[in-house]
Amino acid sequence: MIVGYTTGVFDMFHVGHLNLLMRAREQCDRLIVGVSTDDVVISYKKHPPIVPYAERVAIVKAIRYVDEVVPQTSMDKFAAWEALHFNRLFHGNDWKGSTMYNEIEAKLKAVGVEVVYFPYTQGTSSTLLAERLRG
Repeated sequence: MIVGYTTGVFDMFHVGHLNLLMRAREQCDRLIVGVSTDDVVISYKKHPPIVPYAERVAIVKAIRYVDEVVPQTSMDKFAAWEALHFNRLFHGNDWKGSTMYNEIEAKLKAVGVEVVYFPYTQGTSSTLLAERLRG
């Protein structure tokens, strides 16, 4: 059985989020999704998400491609692997080749985890949606 794992803020859920979850589920038997807590988002974006954590979790849980939702309380993907023991990590290719993801890939490869990147959905993001709303 292939267990997949992906994470995200999933703020203002849009088609890019749906594409990630749908593509990930096509490549695993069970998909676990880590939804970033508000504190994690604030730690690197310097502002809270527009949609509160509990509502973002409820939305992601309702997606038929998702088997389990867990809180992402840290950006440490290896710590997530230690807790969840997934076989594949899925992520948008906007992070491929970054120092952070090169390190993640090396650590996860050592325990047999494959990192799979999907094309980033162009033209939509929660950041773009928020900018339009502020407009």
